[in-house]
Amino acid sequence: MTTTPRRIGRSLALVLPVVLVLSGTLAVTSVPWAGRHSESQMLTASSQNVSVPAKSRAPQDVLRDKLLAELQEKDPGTALTHLQREVEERPSLAQHCMTIARELGRAAVEHYGPTRAQSYSRPVCDTSFAAGVSQQAQGS
Repeated sequence: MTTTPRRIGRSLALVLPVVLVLSGTLAVTSVPWAGRHSESQMLTASSQNVSVPAKSRAPQDVLRDKLLAELQEKDPGTALTHLQREVEERPSLAQHCMTIARELGRAAVEHYGPTRAQSYSRPVCDTSFAAGVSQQAQGS
């Protein structure tokens, strides 16, 4: 008596994923994603038109971009404070701290000029921010 429910369960376990995948694929092929358009403009599933999936960005790249934007919107001191906090909260970012701080220093010179950028310097990630300021100031 217990074999019948098992057979039904096994059959469903094999058939259900296939049905779900097929129904999802069929649903995607008939959805007009861009609004009201003719049938020729509907999205269709095709192996020829598959785009390459976007690569996920490394956490240090995301953090660097966020801090560079913050430096532009607020000031380098705020960005350095947030860099220090992020490294304390996520120690895996420590190996990238000097590089990020140096890039912040370079960006600070471009945005604020060498003298004002140097005024924000502090010992976050060693002295990498100051090194970035110095390198950028010498290059400009």
